[in-house]
Amino acid sequence: MIQSVALSSGQLTMKIALDRMPQFSWSVAFWRDLLTNWWFLLCGILFGVSSILWMYILKHYPLSVAYPMASVSYIITILMAIFFLHEEVSALRWVGIALITLGCIFVAGK
Repeated sequence: MIQSVALSSGQLTMKIALDRMPQFSWSVAFWRDLLTNWWFLLCGILFGVSSILWMYILKHYPLSVAYPMASVSYIITILMAIFFLHEEVSALRWVGIALITLGCIFVAGK
């Protein structure tokens, strides 16, 4: 769960970082501004933490259980988008969230 929160937080901070940037381009100025963006730095740290935790998970749990459980990060990311970015989620997406949750319950069960 901590790994999923770190991964979702990395996605959130990347979105915030890119929202504060001008139009995407391959210019030196764009990349210089991105690499000095504190939100982007935080994003990298969170992705790094998430990756280290993922390595631990893969070492100690079967891949057939660990990888499907990683989809919890989809649920967390959508909730973060609602609460922090004030995004709206359609009824169809809520159905998808419910199905992902149900799938995680099935995978976690023995």
